Amino acid sequence: MTNVARTNASPDPLATDLIGSGVEGGLREQVVAWWQRVRSGDMGALPAIGGLVVLTLLFSTLSPFFLTERNFANLLNQAATLVMLGMALVFVLLLGEIDLSAGVTGGVAMALFVVLNTQFGIDWPIALLVGFAVGLITGALIGFFVARVGIPSFVVTLGLFLGYQGLALVIIGDGGLYRVQVPELLALQNGNLPVWGGWAMLAVMLAVSAGTSFWDRARRTKAGVPNRAMSLVWIKLAVIAVIGGVFVYILNQDRGQSVVAVQGVPLIVPVTLAILWLGTFVLDRTRFGRYIYAIGGNAEAARRSGVKVRWVKWWAFVICSTLAVASALFSVSRVGSVDATVGRDIVLSGVAAAVVGGVSLFGGRGRLIHAAIGALVIACITNGLGLLNLPAGINLLVTGGVLILAATVDAVSRLRAGGSFLRS
Repeated sequence: MTNVARTNASPDPLATDLIGSGVEGGLREQVVAWWQRVRSGDMGALPAIGGLVVLTLLFSTLSPFFLTERNFANLLNQAATLVMLGMALVFVLLLGEIDLSAGVTGGVAMALFVVLNTQFGIDWPIALLVGFAVGLITGALIGFFVARVGIPSFVVTLGLFLGYQGLALVIIGDGGLYRVQVPELLALQNGNLPVWGGWAMLAVMLAVSAGTSFWDRARRTKAGVPNRAMSLVWIKLAVIAVIGGVFVYILNQDRGQSVVAVQGVPLIVPVTLAILWLGTFVLDRTRFGRYIYAIGGNAEAARRSGVKVRWVKWWAFVICSTLAVASALFSVSRVGSVDATVGRDIVLSGVAAAVVGGVSLFGGRGRLIHAAIGALVIACITNGLGLLNLPAGINLLVTGGVLILAATVDAVSRLRAGGSFLRS
C-alpha cells in the first residue's frame, strides 16, 4: 500500500520541501510509474494535450488560415488573459476552494487604475500599483471570511462578484469608457520582441531550466534523497530546445500584411512564461506550496500535522486575486480601453481552463502548467470557430461540452484512484 501511495499521490509536503515525484530512477522507471498513474486515473494534462492536438489537426484541415504565422501569434495573444486567470485560480482550486470574483476584481483594479491615471493625472506606475493593491486587499478580505469566519468561498466570492460589478460602475460610470494611453502597457499585448530577442528568450529558458534542475539535484544529494537519472535532465532540455526553437522560428517569420514587417515573439509570451515559472517554483519547491497540496488532499490531516491551514488559505486567496489583476491588465492591453464590464464574463472560462487542463475541482491535484494548457485548448476552440465564421453560441456549446467532459474525467479518475488504493 505504501508504494502505491507514493506513486499515485501528490508529494508529501509535511516530510520535506524537496521536489520529487515519489518515484526516482531512470527513464524506464519513470515511464512505468507514469503509466501506473494513468491506469489508476491520474492522467494529469494528458487529455488536454490530446485535445489540443486533435483541435489543431481539425481546424488546420477546415481553415487554411489556422496554422499561419499571423494566426499563431494571434492565438498566443488571445490565450494570455485566460492563461493568467487560470493560473491564478489554481492556487485556490488546489485547496478545494473557488474564487468567482477573480475576474471582476481585476476589472475594478483596472477601472481604478485608468481613472487615477486619466482623470487625476497620477503617474501610471503609481496608479497601476494601486490597482494591484486592490487585488491584494480583496484576496485578504476573501481569505479572512473563508479561513477565519468560516464562510464557504463560493458564497463570499459570489457576493463580491455581484458587488464589484456595482463598484466598477461607480468608478467608471454607467456606459463610460476610458482609453488606455500608456504605450508601455499597450505594448504588452501589441508589441513583439526583436528577432534576436526570441532566441535570447529561448536561451534564458534553457539556462533557467538547467539551473533549476541542477539545484534540485544538489539539494536532494545533500539531503540524502535519491535523484533521477541525469539523462532525464538532458532529455527535458532537449525537448525545450526543439519545441521552443520551432515556436521561435515560426514567430520570427514576417506576418505583416503591408510593407512594414511584423515579426518576432509577442512580448506577452516571455512575461507569461516568467510568471508561470515563478508560480511553479512556489508550488513545487517551497514549503508553502507543499502545504497547499496537503490541505487540498486532506485539510484535517494537514492541520493535525502542524500546518497553519488558515494562514495558507489566506495567502492563497491573496495570490489568486493579485494574479487576477495581471490577467485583467493583459485584457485591457489587448483592447486598449477600460469599461465597467472588464472581467465580468471571464471567470468561469478561467475555471474551465484549469479543469480542462487537469486541475482537480476537489483539490490536491494539478499544476500551473495544466491551467495554461487548458487555456490554450479553450483559446484554440474560440479561435478556430471564429475562423470558420460560426456563431458565438456554437463556441459556448463546444466549450461547455469540453468542460463537462473534463470534469467527468476528473471525477472518474478519482474514483479509480480510490479503488486502486483500497485494493492495495
